[in-house]
Amino acid sequence: MTTTEAGVEAPSENATHGYHKQKDEHLKRLRRIEGQIRGLQRMVDEDVYCIDILTQVSASTKALQSFALQLLEEHLRHCVADAAVKGGDEIDAKVQEATQAIARMLRT
Repeated sequence: MTTTEAGVEAPSENATHGYHKQKDEHLKRLRRIEGQIRGLQRMVDEDVYCIDILTQVSASTKALQSFALQLLEEHLRHCVADAAVKGGDEIDAKVQEATQAIARMLRT
């Protein structure tokens, strides 16, 4: 097992993660976001008006933020809730880990 920034032992790679049930939906969403980014490259390549590009940058940013928020919710429902059931010091570490993730999201 590896240790995360919060000092929590991360589950092994073959563990079930909170996003597991929506994995296909998440991958589909990420592919759409990837398409938006490729569209931005194309817009720059084609010398599209700056404001139009910025509008698309904003849409891409919002799409990534929305994805991150959903992933965070799934983490709270699965990983943090599981730690709460197990009890002990693990819950404090999982809450700290989630808090740090939220702080990183707010900085961007």
